[in-house]
Amino acid sequence: MTDPAARSTSPADKPASRDLEAGIQRDFSRDMSYGDYLRLDLLLAAQQPLSDPPQHDELLFIVQHQTSELWLKLMVHELRSARSLIAEDRLAEALKRLARVKHVQHTLTDQWAVLATLTPSEYALIRPFLATSSGFQSAQYREVEFLLGNKNADMVKVFGHDPAARQELETLLHERSLYDEFLAFLARSGYAVPAALLDRDWSQPYRLNLALVDTIAQVYADPTQHWGVYETCEELVDVEDNFQQWRFRHLQVVQRTIGHRTGTGGSSGVDFLRRALDLTFFPELFEVRTRIGG
Repeated sequence: MTDPAARSTSPADKPASRDLEAGIQRDFSRDMSYGDYLRLDLLLAAQQPLSDPPQHDELLFIVQHQTSELWLKLMVHELRSARSLIAEDRLAEALKRLARVKHVQHTLTDQWAVLATLTPSEYALIRPFLATSSGFQSAQYREVEFLLGNKNADMVKVFGHDPAARQELETLLHERSLYDEFLAFLARSGYAVPAALLDRDWSQPYRLNLALVDTIAQVYADPTQHWGVYETCEELVDVEDNFQQWRFRHLQVVQRTIGHRTGTGGSSGVDFLRRALDLTFFPELFEVRTRIGG
C-alpha cells in the first residue's frame, strides 16, 4: 500500500512554478534595479554585428572577444593591486590577488572552447567584416603583458590611434613590473638580489640573471624557512603556466579555424602565435628547477 505522504512529495505533484515572496521588490520606477547597476542597457547594446547579409555566427565572435576584454580588465585591476601590495610589503594580501588572477586565467582559457565551435566555413563568412581588426590590437592584453614583465616599446606604437591606451601602455612600459616589485621586496627582506636588477631601465624586457637563480635555489632548498617567498614564487609560476596554456589554446583555435593563413591584423597567424610560446616572464623561477635535486 502506498504511503499518502510519499505521494504528496512526488515531483508530479509539485507546481511547475513558484509564487513570488511578498518581500520581493517589484517596482523599480524609483529604486535601482539589477539592470541599472550593471548598465545592461549599454552592455547588451554593445554587440553590433557588421555582416551584410547578417551572419548567424558573428554574434558568437563578438561576445567571445567582448567578454574576454571584461576578464582582462579584471586581471589588470588585480595585477595592479598585487604589485602595489608587494611594494608595501603586504605579501599575503598580494597572494590573494594572484589567486583570483589564476581563476580568471582559467576562465579565459576555457572560453576558447566556445569559439572553437566556429568552423572554417562559418568564420570565412564573417572574416571580411573584421577588416584589419585583430586581437593583437587589444590594449588590455598588452597591459597584462607589461604588468607581468614582457615589455616591448614597439607594441605601444600600435595604439597611436588611441591616445588613452597609448598613454597607459607608455606609463606601464616605464614602471616596475609585478616581478620587479617582487625582486625589490626580496632585497628589502635581506635576500641577495643583484643590484643591476633593482635599478635598471624598466622599459626593457626582463632577462635571466644566474646570480638570482642562486638566491632562488636557496629558497627552494629550504621552503619551510622561506615559506612566504617560496609560496609567492610558486604562485608566479602558476600565473605563467596559465598564461602559456591560454597562448597555446589560442594557437590551437586559430589553427583549426584559419590554418596557416595570415591574420586579419597582418601577422603570420599561427607561426606568430607559436613564437610567443618561447616568451617567459619569470625566467629564474623556471631555471631553478634544473638545480633542484641535482
